[in-house]
Amino acid sequence: MRVLIVEDELYLAEAIRDGLRLGAIAADIAGDGDLALEQLAINAYDVVVLDRDIPGPNGDEIARHLATQPESPRVLMLTAADRLDDKESGFESGADDYLTKPFALRELVLRLRALERRPAAGSPPIVEVSGIRLDRFRREVFRDGRYVALTRKQFAVLEVLMTAGGGVVSAEDLLERAWDENADPFTNAVRITISTLRKRLGEPWVIDTVPGVGYRMST
Repeated sequence: MRVLIVEDELYLAEAIRDGLRLGAIAADIAGDGDLALEQLAINAYDVVVLDRDIPGPNGDEIARHLATQPESPRVLMLTAADRLDDKESGFESGADDYLTKPFALRELVLRLRALERRPAAGSPPIVEVSGIRLDRFRREVFRDGRYVALTRKQFAVLEVLMTAGGGVVSAEDLLERAWDENADPFTNAVRITISTLRKRLGEPWVIDTVPGVGYRMST
């Protein structure tokens, strides 16, 4: 999962980002509405954690914009506005969930996982390819019934590959989907993660390398 945190209080935004990363959720930060719209136009996010009271286009305006876009990310409004009328207007603007400040980080993670469990059509929460069974909500992987312990990053990379429908995924796409905007585009992290992931899954290898192009699940 990759999340955009739209929050103008930098310390809070960084605390949320660091907490989400511990939960294997890649997260970027936008401090105002204009930057949020720029990042949404460039990067593919699964969920936007959206403060309503931000400079530039406010949270409601961004939610309404996203509601008009095809395959737009889900929206979790995270705000101090806690009256029932506030929540009603937030949902009417296009929010999928609503969490008021102050909040527990654990609850935020649970709500993000719940939103992830409601994937778009054609993306079920449990994916099976080549004897590999990946449960996106419980964060579990099995191969031919055998539990496979993966690191957070290995799980994220495998999830991207398994949901690609057999298509080739470039190293650049893996960096975008499984890491965050601070990832070094010249790093060998993808190659190393693929190598260790293959070893964890065991033989015969189920991840093919397409020279000069990327990686795909073997069928």
